[in-house]
Amino acid sequence: MQKIRNIAIIAHVDHGKTTLVDKMLLAGHLFRDNEKAGELIMDNNDLERERGITILAKNVSIEYNGIKINIIDTPGHADFGGEVERVLNMADGVLLLVDAFEGTMPQTRFVLQKALQIGLKPIVVINKVDKPNCRPEEVHEMVFDLMFNLDATEEQLDFPVIYGSAKQGWMSSDWQKPTNNILPLLEAIIEHIPAPVQLEGTPQMLITSLDYSSYVGRIAVGRVHRGTLREGMEISLVKRDGAVQKAKIKELYTFTGLGRTRTQLVDSGDICAIMGIDGFEIGDTIADALNPEQLAPIAIDEPTMSMVFTVNDSPFFGREGKFITSRHIHDRLMRELDKNLALRVEKNIDSDVWNVYGRGVLHLSILIETMRREGYELQVGQPQVIYKEINGVKCEPIEQLTINTPEECSGKIIEMVAVRKGEMLSMEAVNDRIQLEFNIPSRGIIGLRNNVLTVSAGEAIMAHRFAEYQPYKGDIEKRTNGSLVAMETGTAFAYAIDKLQDRGKFFIFPQDEVYAGQVVGESSKEGDIVINVTKSKKLTNVRASGSDDKARIIPPIVFSLEEALEYIKEDEYVEVTPTKIRLRKIILDENERKRANKK
Repeated sequence: MQKIRNIAIIAHVDHGKTTLVDKMLLAGHLFRDNEKAGELIMDNNDLERERGITILAKNVSIEYNGIKINIIDTPGHADFGGEVERVLNMADGVLLLVDAFEGTMPQTRFVLQKALQIGLKPIVVINKVDKPNCRPEEVHEMVFDLMFNLDATEEQLDFPVIYGSAKQGWMSSDWQKPTNNILPLLEAIIEHIPAPVQLEGTPQMLITSLDYSSYVGRIAVGRVHRGTLREGMEISLVKRDGAVQKAKIKELYTFTGLGRTRTQLVDSGDICAIMGIDGFEIGDTIADALNPEQLAPIAIDEPTMSMVFTVNDSPFFGREGKFITSRHIHDRLMRELDKNLALRVEKNIDSDVWNVYGRGVLHLSILIETMRREGYELQVGQPQVIYKEINGVKCEPIEQLTINTPEECSGKIIEMVAVRKGEMLSMEAVNDRIQLEFNIPSRGIIGLRNNVLTVSAGEAIMAHRFAEYQPYKGDIEKRTNGSLVAMETGTAFAYAIDKLQDRGKFFIFPQDEVYAGQVVGESSKEGDIVINVTKSKKLTNVRASGSDDKARIIPPIVFSLEEALEYIKEDEYVEVTPTKIRLRKIILDENERKRANKK
């Protein structure tokens, strides 16, 4: 029987979790130091690397002193709560990684709460103690207070603490005495994290994750709860609703290092991947062929936001993307449902429109961005909050919002949040910055990040997580400025943009192709203005001083995908193609728009 430790890593975005895992892999001698040093091996998806966030949970394992340590990397964003839930089911303990300067952040709290409820034993790692102005002792106190507030047990509160710098590759039990390796951390894992309990009896495994291979199809991943699974054995697949279907394990793999190793049998407590089972979903149980017993399926947080996805029908459709038909989009959304737990999709029977429900704007925008990179063209509507009726009262999702900002901008930020029905919970000064906490309706967060970054000149750090449903808070003032809408299709000229600059701010560059009905800028007043940006300068033979001045154009605003989704109004779509993000009116024709508005 192999000695095993299963451990999940919890941390807020950008506290150094993925870097730490990479250093642990180095310590496990999985590759020579010079071979992949400095590469983030865990975040291997382009989007994850660009944004510096973990989106998908991943498994790796290392061997240390004859003990196999299975490491499960978890996402830090509350938007990926669906990932977190199922991952913690595989672990026996957690590494809570905290930045020695920032301390505990709201998203750490979200995952930690789930881990403590399941009863996992924590080890606290205070990272980045090499930073100037770090405060490891204070952060240690903050972690203790947080766990106490989350109703941790006596045993959980008696946690070991390791200090260090993952970037410089050392860990120690005393932050003032740096070592030259991370072995103290591995020792602590082996000493404090319990080995998985060996349960004898008929085999049971909960499918908590899945992988996909173009050769063998879907692969079920999970931790063997009881008994032993063998290659070639007959099993029962118990669905969430209790229905049972027969299946057979074709191939069995365990995780070693960054890859998988084929094996004949897996005992209870180890994490494995099974090939050859069809029609399973996350949360199903693999059980004995003759007398199957079901394990409790994973509870997943309900979606809080919805968006309309539709086929791209703009005049420029099909120019940039490979997949543009409704069949392509439908198949892609169905494939996403296989592995994205917190997602729901409903198709309108009469039209090519899908309602896609998710955990937040980030959760949905990551899906759109991934599709866009795969060559899809589509249009998406404004994110809408999902309301619920609880005891006859209309309720809406409320988020806990944390903003860390320089002192001089705190007044303006508090005012902005208050206008969006936010209620302040606490305000404290940390060094020369202010930490603000609010409860705010989810719909109040849409479009808030831009404004906060503008007011604080990019200095503020903003994070939020879903808290609960509360009675509807009343109307929130939306963007009051209208849009500048292109009058006709053609090429935008610098001459025309220059003459129209007093009308508002532009989103397009000179020489960009535009079409009638495209939103090309933001009006400086209320109400939409239809303008002609395709007008070129008429040449005359009269020369007068001053008539040939150069066009001086203010640089346009360039939106990222999230910013565009948060910016649009109800009557607008974001058109997403592999190379462009355009804003447009749903009804392109100006006269038809006027008729619709009258109605």
